[in-house]
Amino acid sequence: MAPSNSPGCRRSWPSLCWVQEGRPDKQRVPVVPLHQQVLDAFLDDFWDFYDELLAYRPQPTPDERVRLSRRFDTLSAPTTGDGALDERLALTRAKKESLLLVLEHPEILLHNNPAELGARRRVRKRVISFGTRTADGTKAWDTFMSLAATTQKLGVNFYHYIQDRISGTPQIPPLASRIEERANELNLGASWETA
Repeated sequence: MAPSNSPGCRRSWPSLCWVQEGRPDKQRVPVVPLHQQVLDAFLDDFWDFYDELLAYRPQPTPDERVRLSRRFDTLSAPTTGDGALDERLALTRAKKESLLLVLEHPEILLHNNPAELGARRRVRKRVISFGTRTADGTKAWDTFMSLAATTQKLGVNFYHYIQDRISGTPQIPPLASRIEERANELNLGASWETA
């Protein structure tokens, strides 16, 4: 993630999650049948736009960037006649810069589900075991859960990694170098570089 003060960064993080942005509308159940039809049509348009953003990421073009930005303006215009939906659309429109950060930086994700899933794992463990007893225990727990998740994402066996580090004869490269290699393979951060 490029820091907001890096030379190539003209906007501040973070990009917002499209899945979370659409969730409140998906959960609404209007009483008036016409409002239900309006909401259903909007949700179809919302997820079609999401699919267009997904299609943009692998092959971004300046023309498509402009078109998608204009399409967002049309999509988020609070003119549906449903007061509750119009309020939500105004809130969405106010988040345009963060929601459309992907247009300038197509390597970033449109959702934060992987991060949420990682956080849920920690919460599930805490609920099952009632947490830790000391601050040191919490730090150790967080460290090992983070290592386990990172090794899994990098395709490294967690047990072998820990054994490698404890033995003092490191055969497995540091995780930081593997992360850097993976980022280079995916060309992450390319759009943040100055022209």
